[in-house]
Amino acid sequence: MKVTITAKKLNISQAFTDYAEKKLGAKLDRFFPDEAEAKITLSERRDQIVLELTVSYNGMIYRAEETAKDKNDALDVTIDRIIRQIRKHKTKIEKSLRENAFAGLAPEPEEADYEIIRYKNFRMKPMTVEEAILQMDLVGHNFFMFKNASSGIVNVVYKRDDGNYAVLVPEEN
Repeated sequence: MKVTITAKKLNISQAFTDYAEKKLGAKLDRFFPDEAEAKITLSERRDQIVLELTVSYNGMIYRAEETAKDKNDALDVTIDRIIRQIRKHKTKIEKSLRENAFAGLAPEPEEADYEIIRYKNFRMKPMTVEEAILQMDLVGHNFFMFKNASSGIVNVVYKRDDGNYAVLVPEEN
């Protein structure tokens, strides 16, 4: 597995890099082959470390985030969360993971199919990102889908846990 570690306004020691690579290899190699990519992003918020772990392979993205005093503890928790995600959705993602990835694991209760309780149709008028954020806040949602006026492409703006906003923009394959 290819591991990339990025730190925002923090210094990362070689010891943490070695620990992360060893831990990811020990826990996640059973699910992912060598072509998988793991990205660890570290930042500091209010005297605590925020660690975001994103593993991408075969078009699937697995993501977990943890805030803790110690970056090693945060890494351990995020790895366990990714494993829990994989096990919870075992039957839906089994084909995209390494063969025999679930051999020897204790069975989890089977997830029921997702029940869609409502479909909602709405008109999408072209708007700027700022207009979309305003509209999202006005309707009281934490996300908003809109047609970007500058690109003509459907985007999604959402409010992050840290209070900031982010935009999802599709890219061509």
